[in-house]
Amino acid sequence: MPDAAVTAATAAKEMPPFHLAFPVADLEATRRFYVELLGCDVGREAERWIDFDFFGHQISAHLKPEEVTRAQTNEVDGDQVPVRHFGAILEWSAWQALAARLEAAGTVFIVTPHVRFKGETGEQATMFFLDPSGNALEFKAFQDPDQIFAR
Repeated sequence: MPDAAVTAATAAKEMPPFHLAFPVADLEATRRFYVELLGCDVGREAERWIDFDFFGHQISAHLKPEEVTRAQTNEVDGDQVPVRHFGAILEWSAWQALAARLEAAGTVFIVTPHVRFKGETGEQATMFFLDPSGNALEFKAFQDPDQIFAR
């Protein structure tokens, strides 16, 4: 049987892009947020949806205001973390640059940018914030990317 840590680290480096569809209340506000603030490119689009290149993954914002709801939270390390959220794991310096850009833009954070497990296995930077429709996003970075799935 393969070593679980080696298998997880290998899988993390070779994972195919994922696809995620989510509801939004306003397509133009969504476009501005994902393109201008997060730096995503626009892919295909139609009258009621937009695909974005979300750090190499495909996300599809669908205009469906009646389905937009704020996620409930759970306490994690003293923070109220939205249970339903998505995001990306970035390289450490890219995470720092994004955090600085978000702070300069006046982003209201649910969980402010900080480092968890400092000096421990799985040391990671994290931050949570909402898009214009209230969809929660988390961005992470690991000091050692091979520890993404470490226990």
